[in-house]
Amino acid sequence: MASNEQTFPVDVIYALPEQQKVITVNVSQGTTFIEAVEQSGIQAFFPDIDLASIKLGVFSRQVKHNEVLLPGQRVELYRPLIADPKDVRRKRAEKAKEEGRINKVTGAKV
Repeated sequence: MASNEQTFPVDVIYALPEQQKVITVNVSQGTTFIEAVEQSGIQAFFPDIDLASIKLGVFSRQVKHNEVLLPGQRVELYRPLIADPKDVRRKRAEKAKEEGRINKVTGAKV
């Protein structure tokens, strides 16, 4: 039974510090990002993934779960941040001030 429905390959990508996984699935036109993730079965490898709340993206640009995939795109699953980047920068700057590595008034390196 031949189908005239167009399909195209999409990589579903998830990475942890110690391992990463790329699963290629063939999807139909009109498939959404979250549908591609579900079709990939990536949760079998990473059971901690919460499909309801996971952030998705394509080439480092965040997308909505119901956004439709286009040929040539890939689905990136993003882990939650462990620390707020602003807090990390603030703490680093405070430590540098305390150690005398930056000017306390201007913030410039000494």
